[in-house]
Amino acid sequence: MAKSLLFDAETEEVGEICKALGHPARVQIMTLLWKKNKRTCGEIVDLIPLAQSTISKHLLELKKANLVTIHYKGKKTIYSIEVNTINVLKNYLKSYLSTIEIPEEKKSTVLTTTYRVRGRNSHFKQYNYQFPHKNQNSRV
Repeated sequence: MAKSLLFDAETEEVGEICKALGHPARVQIMTLLWKKNKRTCGEIVDLIPLAQSTISKHLLELKKANLVTIHYKGKKTIYSIEVNTINVLKNYLKSYLSTIEIPEEKKSTVLTTTYRVRGRNSHFKQYNYQFPHKNQNSRV
């Protein structure tokens, strides 16, 4: 017999939000909507190299988690961020992170390196920048 846990409403809501944000494409969609709210699916497809049907499925998952709202303008479907839901996540994370103490010596940033990098573009490599479209062996 499987055990079933009952969680409070806020924990359930945060779980659903995190589950919906568990895919990089959905995080990217939310980022695009945050930069410019009220976009159509077509506008999002123009900015993310995925099929329209795939973007639509991701938008549906975001809608189910109440992260986006839908408005109809004629034949167009407009997607917007549901700010109240984002605030639930923001408040939860602020509350959670305020309870965690990290010793100063354990803190690190992307700028910290423990290795010495030499060669062309080494100033990029030390900051962990990656350019996957560039062939490391070719010269520009």
